[in-house]
Amino acid sequence: MHDDRGLVEARLKRVLDERVRPAVYPESVPLEVAVWNAPGEPVSVAEGLAAPVTPAAVGDPWGPPWGTSWFRVSGTVPREWAGRTVEALLDLGFDENMPGFQCEGLVYRPDGTPVKGLNPRNQWVRVGAPAEGGEEVVLHIEAASNPVLLDYHPFVPTRLGDIETAHRDPLYRLARMDLAVFDETVWHLVIDLEVLGELMAELPVDSGRRHDVLRAVDRALDALDLQDVGGTAEAARACLVDVLARPAEPSAHRISAVGHAHIDSAWLWPLRETVRKVARTTSNMTALLDDESEFIFTMSQAQQWAWIKEHRPEVWAKVVKAVEGGRFVPAGGMWVEADTNMPGSEAMARQFVHGKRFFLDEFGIENDEAWLPDTFGFAAGLPQIIKAAGSKWLLTQKISWSQTNKFPHHTFQWEGIDGTRIFTHFPPVDTYNCAMKGSEIAHAARNFKDKGVARHSLAPTGWGDGGGGTTREMIAKAARLRDLEGSARVVWETPADFFAKAEAEYANPPVWVGELYLELHRATLTSQAKTKQGNRRSEHLLREAELWSATAAVREPEFAYPYADLDRIWKTVLLHQFHDILPGSSIAWVHREAEKTYAAVAAELTALIEQAQRALAGQGTQPLVFNAAPHARHAVAAGGAAVAEAEEAAELSARPDGGFVLANERLRVEIDARGLVVSAYDIGAARETIAPDRPANLLQLHPDFPNMWDAWDVDAFYRNTVTDLVEADEVTPGEGASVRVVRSFGASKVTQLLTLAPGTSRLDILTEVDWHETEKFLKLAFPLDVHAERYASETQFGHFYRATHTNTSWEAAKFEACNHRFVHLEEPGWGVALVTDSTYGHDVTRTVRPDAGTTTTLRVSLLRAPRFPDPETDQGAHRFHHALIPGATIADAVREGYAVNLPGRGVLGAGPVSPLIEVDNDAVVVTAVKLADDGSGDVVIRFHEAHGGRARATLTPGFATTEVVVTDLLERPLAEPQPTDGPVPVTLRPFELRTLRFRRV
Repeated sequence: MHDDRGLVEARLKRVLDERVRPAVYPESVPLEVAVWNAPGEPVSVAEGLAAPVTPAAVGDPWGPPWGTSWFRVSGTVPREWAGRTVEALLDLGFDENMPGFQCEGLVYRPDGTPVKGLNPRNQWVRVGAPAEGGEEVVLHIEAASNPVLLDYHPFVPTRLGDIETAHRDPLYRLARMDLAVFDETVWHLVIDLEVLGELMAELPVDSGRRHDVLRAVDRALDALDLQDVGGTAEAARACLVDVLARPAEPSAHRISAVGHAHIDSAWLWPLRETVRKVARTTSNMTALLDDESEFIFTMSQAQQWAWIKEHRPEVWAKVVKAVEGGRFVPAGGMWVEADTNMPGSEAMARQFVHGKRFFLDEFGIENDEAWLPDTFGFAAGLPQIIKAAGSKWLLTQKISWSQTNKFPHHTFQWEGIDGTRIFTHFPPVDTYNCAMKGSEIAHAARNFKDKGVARHSLAPTGWGDGGGGTTREMIAKAARLRDLEGSARVVWETPADFFAKAEAEYANPPVWVGELYLELHRATLTSQAKTKQGNRRSEHLLREAELWSATAAVREPEFAYPYADLDRIWKTVLLHQFHDILPGSSIAWVHREAEKTYAAVAAELTALIEQAQRALAGQGTQPLVFNAAPHARHAVAAGGAAVAEAEEAAELSARPDGGFVLANERLRVEIDARGLVVSAYDIGAARETIAPDRPANLLQLHPDFPNMWDAWDVDAFYRNTVTDLVEADEVTPGEGASVRVVRSFGASKVTQLLTLAPGTSRLDILTEVDWHETEKFLKLAFPLDVHAERYASETQFGHFYRATHTNTSWEAAKFEACNHRFVHLEEPGWGVALVTDSTYGHDVTRTVRPDAGTTTTLRVSLLRAPRFPDPETDQGAHRFHHALIPGATIADAVREGYAVNLPGRGVLGAGPVSPLIEVDNDAVVVTAVKLADDGSGDVVIRFHEAHGGRARATLTPGFATTEVVVTDLLERPLAEPQPTDGPVPVTLRPFELRTLRFRRV
């Protein structure tokens, strides 16, 4: 008997690697190989199968970056293999350590029937079980030569991230194309030994169970003849029966395994490749479901399901059949696994609307869970959106990636800004790519923080990121872990079954209030500025298009509401909110295409808006302004067309130092000869905004070289070095009350226009940057003479408060945070806001001056220049609009945030157009006015309390109506309809979201 675990482990590893695993396929014969290389983008299956092929051989190079090769493999099963299990082994040149990040394939039969996907951990195709002997085998492989881009140590800048800059040399060599005998007994021995070896490695050194397993493994290896593994495998397995049969302790942790393949809708591959990744993975999973009766697989992201339906109907048919069987389970109920920090209120709502509706329409299935395993933190407004969509649970594991603070719970209630609570689970396995390794299962049990009051956790099981899914090896391991002494118990379950059990056993879980902030990947709030601007612009154009189209459809009988166009455009915008597109962490190809897509979206939405406005304005020469902002004058709540009015004047004068003064009745702004704001004096409040001796509108440049994730991360040490950009090339008057400032630094140039609008307290700052820096971070700083322990930043359907101090490590870790249209700081009785048309990242710090006053510095993040995965990130011209508003209340911040993002549109027409809906309380903000998605012609209004207090308001429809009903986000009734032919009173809690549906006469 060996007492030294290390010796047994070393013996086990060598025997497995050098003798047992190779014996799984004891005999093989080569297949004949031929190939056709598609000259450009991927072709249809029919074209690929019909293409002329030329001979090829194992060892041949193939596949330039992003290319497609169609291989034809053929052969005959030897007659002496009759009665044995035979598989084709198809190795395209894989590195088994990188599933999902390299070449992949999808195998078809000659008639175009999909068989299964190929990846580094799934290289086999079953030919016969048993084989008859003499069968002719012909298979076609659609092989994608996707380049390996992920190299963690270090990340290497590469031109391979775009087909336009990648070389055309082959990346891979065919490694194996064989028919082989599959020895199932040896394969099971491999699984037995792996499970027990991994279990032994996790058991305490002095555990009796460890010694039992050690002795059994030792006996099994003794029983194995290394020159006749196949002939002695059964005897070796017999030595392991007893230790594998011993049941788990009654108190063992329970793990619900869910088959899973987290597939990034774009990341280190373009969108078009994701379509094929999904087809490969789902082909594998439907085949596995046929073979494994207990296996359950779940897939989120309705967009990916829609891609299969549209592009791979032959795969879709298999998926539909598997869903009908109840073990291929739609999950999550969102269009994509979106970023949740940056999408606006309506966009976040529509993620659930379009996702849930797809699964309802296609399968009659409604998801109760939000499924976001890899999203980079969770905004505080999300819980009520989940609830308003008809869901009640949330799953993610990403918070386990936080660098500073360990999250204190795995199962808890998450409370959002309005008080809504969502039952939430973080799988303690700490991965969405669980492979059923003993180390993973042991970690989940040890790591689970809710022991004693709960005992269930979930393990998303299967290769992900680039897809692949669950393997037969994982399923075999799970079978052995169902009831095994020393291990947690593992059972396959649907997400719904898991959550129902977890919620039932944990009657009073702890509560976490506010955002779920990820202490990592903070720079995703800034990377790829054009992608972020495209998203913000698209969201507001969609608001306008729905509003004016609904108004025109109600007012003008001949106007057709563009249901199909809006549905399609929404889905395009939602797709680009995926958590590696909007955050700026995808390859250059993805963001190049995104910029073109956003331009096309803008053009199409602008055309829809103009079409509706022309119908509403009628024929005439009267100047009109259509303004969709909630608080636009003469357009309360939902917007309307209003005649422009004259406003108060603003003036420009010179300062003795060569600077300038901008002033009106409300605000006096002094800009020195360097183009810096040294004073912003609120005349009505008789107080200064800018901190003493600390100029605002200060551009600051930092080095930006994070420890690891280039496009994703900014590390706290970036603040240690800063260059203030105070030298100006020119500071000159602009048109009207404005000042033009030009600066040069490095290889870049900044042009700013600072304008004080008449009749406002708003200093508008337009910043144009011709950016050509590398590994730099550009900030725009506003040191404010404000004593505030917290500040507000806009999030979905409200705002969220964060501390300005760093009392604890939790606060210190939030050194870069997200806002939507505004950030607001306030002392009792006086505040200041900064609003933006397109930036999201910011930081707030505070210091105490020698005069004992407090300087609170707000800095917005403008641009970065990481080199991976896109070496040209953000290079080129950019334009940003910010506005500083001294004396602002939260109400002012809300109003001006919309005003900056939704300027009026001037047209000529017959006369003013009255709003489709009016609201008499500015605290109630309408986020959507549209016609009901079911084509009924009903008008749907979505609104929320935006100031953080209780609100009473009256909604007055500008159309004839017979009844109104409160609905969920999918426009389904939540209560009985109420008759109405006019104004509707509403009462809202702080930040409460509500949707009303008006039936028209």
